[in-house]
Amino acid sequence: MHVVVRLVSDKGVDESAAKMKQFVLAKLRGSNKVPAEALAAIDRSEMSDVLAAPLRFRSPLSLATASIARGSACVAGDALHPMTPDLGQGGCSALEDGVVLARCLGDALLPPPGSGSGSGRGKEDRVQAALREYAWIRRWRSVELVATSYTVGFVQQSDSAVVSFLRDRLLSGVLARRLLKMADYDCGTLESY
Repeated sequence: MHVVVRLVSDKGVDESAAKMKQFVLAKLRGSNKVPAEALAAIDRSEMSDVLAAPLRFRSPLSLATASIARGSACVAGDALHPMTPDLGQGGCSALEDGVVLARCLGDALLPPPGSGSGSGRGKEDRVQAALREYAWIRRWRSVELVATSYTVGFVQQSDSAVVSFLRDRLLSGVLARRLLKMADYDCGTLESY
C-alpha cells in the first residue's frame, strides 16, 4: 500500500522518516474516511518503507519550450506532465501519451496495409520524425493539463476569503465544466495491421 501526502507547507515537519510517519498517521486519524486496517498497516510499516520527497512546482509554460523529444528519445507520463492530483488525470494522460506515441511510431515504422514490407533505410530518421510529431501533438495538451490541475488545486485549497467567496459563488460551475472538458479528450485510435 502506498500513501501519498501532499504537504502545502511543512509547518515544522522534519524530513526524518519517523516524524513523517507520525505526521501522516495524525492526519489520517483525523479523518473519518480512513479504515482502521489502513491505519494499522501504516503503523506497522518499517522506517525504510517511508520515503519523503518535496513536491516542486514546475511552470506549465516551461513545457512550451522544453525539449520533449531529442534524437531517438522522448518523455511521457509524469516526466512530461507532472501535476497535482486535483484533476484525477495523471494515469489517463499517461495512457494518452502511450496511444499517441504508439500511433506515431507505428505510422513511421510499419508499412501501410497492402504495400508490402518497408525499406530499412532511414529507419532512425523516421523514428526521430515520429518522436517530433509525438512531441508536437502532446505539448499543448500537457501544458493545459498541468495548468488546469494547478489552478483547480489552488482554488479548491485556498484559505483566502476572497478566493473562497469566488469559488463558492462564481467558480463552481466553471471548474466543473473545466474538469469535464479535461476528461473528454480523444487521443485517437491505433490502427491494426
